[in-house]
Amino acid sequence: MWYYKRFDQLTSEELFIILKERVRVFVVEQNCAYQEVDDEDLTAIHLFHMEDKKLTAYCRLIPLDHQVKLGRVLVPLLYRQKGLGKELVLEAIRFWQKNYPEYPLFAQAQAYLKDFYHEFGFQAISKEYLEDDIPHIDMILTKTDKDNL
Repeated sequence: MWYYKRFDQLTSEELFIILKERVRVFVVEQNCAYQEVDDEDLTAIHLFHMEDKKLTAYCRLIPLDHQVKLGRVLVPLLYRQKGLGKELVLEAIRFWQKNYPEYPLFAQAQAYLKDFYHEFGFQAISKEYLEDDIPHIDMILTKTDKDNL
């Protein structure tokens, strides 16, 4: 089941499961020491999919003055290659279209995922750069064809 929750709506168990998986993927799996939990968690909409109290997909959407940031997009290792990543991004796009259609959707994507995000209409707006020693690229989605979602 898909959930959309602000920080203050998350249960302590949901928060624990989400943060544990984010650290597993972005810090341990990618061997990248950085401040994974940040203040943006407090203002984000946390979008996630759970099955039997197991996190199967997660991202956060951060509304800002001029755009909405899509970030921390993950599918845990056991659930990869099952189409959940695409479902997750589609859910995020639907939420953005419904709640913030006047703002662009911004993603600071890992560079190897450029084509993946391009499938949804995201366009690169930067050259590749290093963020915490991982190649990234800035991408933006300004409109979508709602019939294709």
